[in-house]
Amino acid sequence: MILVDSALAKRTAEERPVRVALVGAGFMGRGLTNQIINSVPGMDLVAIANRTLANAERAYLEARRNDAQPVANAAQLDRVVNSGGSAITTDYQAVTDSTGVDVIIEATGAVEYGCHVVARAIEQRKHVVLMNAEVDGTVGPILAKLASEAGVIYTGCDGDQPGVQMNLVRFVRSIGLTPLVCGNIKGLQDPHRTPTTQRAFAERWGQDPHMVTSFADGTKISFEQATVANATGMSVSARGMRGSDHSGHIDELTSTWDVEYLRACGGVVDYVVGAKPGPGVYVLATHDDPKQRHYLELYKLGTGPLYSFYTPYHLCHFEVPLTAARAVLFGDATIKPVGAPTVEVITTAKRDLPAGTRIDGLGGYDTYGQAERADITAAERLLPMGVAEGCRLARDMAADEVISYDDVELPEGRLVDELRTRQAQELPVPTFAASTN
Repeated sequence: MILVDSALAKRTAEERPVRVALVGAGFMGRGLTNQIINSVPGMDLVAIANRTLANAERAYLEARRNDAQPVANAAQLDRVVNSGGSAITTDYQAVTDSTGVDVIIEATGAVEYGCHVVARAIEQRKHVVLMNAEVDGTVGPILAKLASEAGVIYTGCDGDQPGVQMNLVRFVRSIGLTPLVCGNIKGLQDPHRTPTTQRAFAERWGQDPHMVTSFADGTKISFEQATVANATGMSVSARGMRGSDHSGHIDELTSTWDVEYLRACGGVVDYVVGAKPGPGVYVLATHDDPKQRHYLELYKLGTGPLYSFYTPYHLCHFEVPLTAARAVLFGDATIKPVGAPTVEVITTAKRDLPAGTRIDGLGGYDTYGQAERADITAAERLLPMGVAEGCRLARDMAADEVISYDDVELPEGRLVDELRTRQAQELPVPTFAASTN
């Protein structure tokens, strides 16, 4: 979004920065704090909310800002912001309810808590940027609908793979091609990884072992690709996606798909392991005009019918401020659901689980997520991965067996379940007609 830098420069000249509040001061939240404070003129991180106050303060201190003031509510936060200061708080409602905040970035990675933050922000008519694919992949369609009704922007973020893919999709469409595959390039995929196997890697990079495990076991990529599917109307070619190993260049994938099948599907989301250039994302697209296909061959994109477009990196928190600026200054979402879900993330047993097990969290020891067609998920009452944490198993489950609503007892009083019910009522899942053979 080349326009963003000029728009932020104008805000700088006017001394009227985009006022951002962050919820979640973990590994990514701290990197984002540093980025906004030290590298994004025209934008100000006015507040951080985190359940542990010391971590919010740490984020500011690591970014070399030492004036953050603890506040207990929105009124106190407003006074700090209006005086030109920065605030830290343990209460997310202090930032969602503040009049001194233009946009909220949710970066907790927690589903139930994230649902409360986003729903409250929308109620208070705040733009929302999600660094939380788990929330978007679970209840994003209904949250996007609520945001539209409230007149605010609900969006995933630039820099993370879904946002980078969606930027590619928009580019490809803008030059007249039809995207048919949206993909992610991975270095590892093993559904049975655990926080124990991933601990050394997590410690090396200062990350949470559970978060690292969610990447390794396929849960994270399932959520990410579900958000892309729900933003484009695409589906998956099989439970868990095709997910092939491919050591060559991503351009070589153009010969591995049947275009007519992809058209019948309305396009699919997918991933590959080990491809070059990695880590990055790709879009495979087609063009119906033979005259334009002639030009595409001249420009070294091959003979078709599929053409490869890719971005060989994803810069996560470096790019997230662009999303906040797009929302506030242009009313533009990087990536958001376009209606009813087309792909869900379903819960699968990672090991043999006895009846009575209370399922642990994402990236844990008990379960992993797989992308599945939303109509199959609904018809078979499969348990969404974003709903699984805290559920109690009513029967024994074998390793790699998918878990349904009929297999569990849900915790009481959760917002995520209320939003799921509302989503099913207001955005019923369409039937998917294309064959997967």
